[in-house]
Amino acid sequence: MLSLPPGLRLCLPAACDARHTGEPRRDTPPGVRSGWPNTGGYPGGVTFPVVGMVGGGQLARMTHEAGIPLGIRFKLLSDTPQDSAAQVVSDVVIGDYRDLETLRAFARGCDVITFDHEHVPTQHLRALEADGIPVRPGPDALVHAQDKGVMRAKLDEIGAPSPRHRIVSDPDDVAAFADEVGGFPVILKTVRGGYDGKGVWFVRTPQDAEAPFKAGVPVLAEEKVDFVRELAANIVRSPHGQAVAYPVVESRQVDGVCDTVIAPAPDLPEELAGEAQALALRIAQELGVTGHLAVELFETTDGRILVNELAMRPHNSGHWTQDGAVTSQFANHVRAVLDLPLGDPRPRAKWTVMANVLGGDYPDMYAAYLHCMAHDPQLKIHMYGKDVKHGRKVGHVNTYGDDLDDVLERARHAADYLRGTVTQ
Repeated sequence: MLSLPPGLRLCLPAACDARHTGEPRRDTPPGVRSGWPNTGGYPGGVTFPVVGMVGGGQLARMTHEAGIPLGIRFKLLSDTPQDSAAQVVSDVVIGDYRDLETLRAFARGCDVITFDHEHVPTQHLRALEADGIPVRPGPDALVHAQDKGVMRAKLDEIGAPSPRHRIVSDPDDVAAFADEVGGFPVILKTVRGGYDGKGVWFVRTPQDAEAPFKAGVPVLAEEKVDFVRELAANIVRSPHGQAVAYPVVESRQVDGVCDTVIAPAPDLPEELAGEAQALALRIAQELGVTGHLAVELFETTDGRILVNELAMRPHNSGHWTQDGAVTSQFANHVRAVLDLPLGDPRPRAKWTVMANVLGGDYPDMYAAYLHCMAHDPQLKIHMYGKDVKHGRKVGHVNTYGDDLDDVLERARHAADYLRGTVTQ
């Protein structure tokens, strides 16, 4: 039985919030939906909200796709016209998200601002909020995904289980920390800017600890956890407190990059799965998260779960939901930031496997589709419109079915064939 934090309501398929009965609010002007400023809209007086998305990567591309059936309009702030989402969104502003005036100009005409990444300066988000622009997740929540030091301090405060850790000042301090946790090796992380293994060091000696300090930002030291595997608990929370929890998944990493996700995590005890979901829901509530939250976890050899990282946006560990869940993480993120009723998170099949497609030996993967589609007509291929570079995430595939071994083999074959590591 999933135990929820006080004051948080988990959305079940039959649940319906009294605010969202389909009846207009009595104080709402005719023809305008309640809760949305009348800043956007289609011709003819039918008003739909405009979602402003900062960042033009594949997460924005897939979030935009999820909003299309809902009639949601998207406006994109992208670094270049070639970015993944900029290729498909009609309303694109090219600019620097680190410039406040660019953000302010972009936000005009948007009903809500959300994100493809967590790198927008926190002070800029506070300025947007002061301008009266809804920002979801807001800066008070998002800072915990931007700054690992802030995240660890907050998780300690709310009693969330984490690896032993502290901020360290130099290689000698790293050695002292190692003594505190039982010796080397330890993990060092820059508190800001790291992702997909970047900004993370596996340190065996004090001499190995010199590189992280060259970046000139605080460094977080963590004990090396003796874990069985990595898990992820994905949840979505709306501003009025409605929340949904997806099945806990197993996330397999290669060289610090997510390679394969299995939903649900095989052989995970029901009690531990419920604990992971409840923990993610509690973190979302305590931090005031609006939208999608991914809580990356270690399952330890002694049967515990520990929080590794947080992401407050759609996440690689949730890509399986596009084809494997009743409502995808992307669709529920759109619903959440607009405070719409959330969709059913339950899986459609017994097993769903997502495998990332990394750039490899085929510069043009289109030709490889013929084989993959003929080999597995049920295969779902999702490409990001990126130039192929070795090791770069350029897409993913989803497979599903009743036999886990078969589903895994199909996903890995397709991803490897598209990359060029297998040729038949």
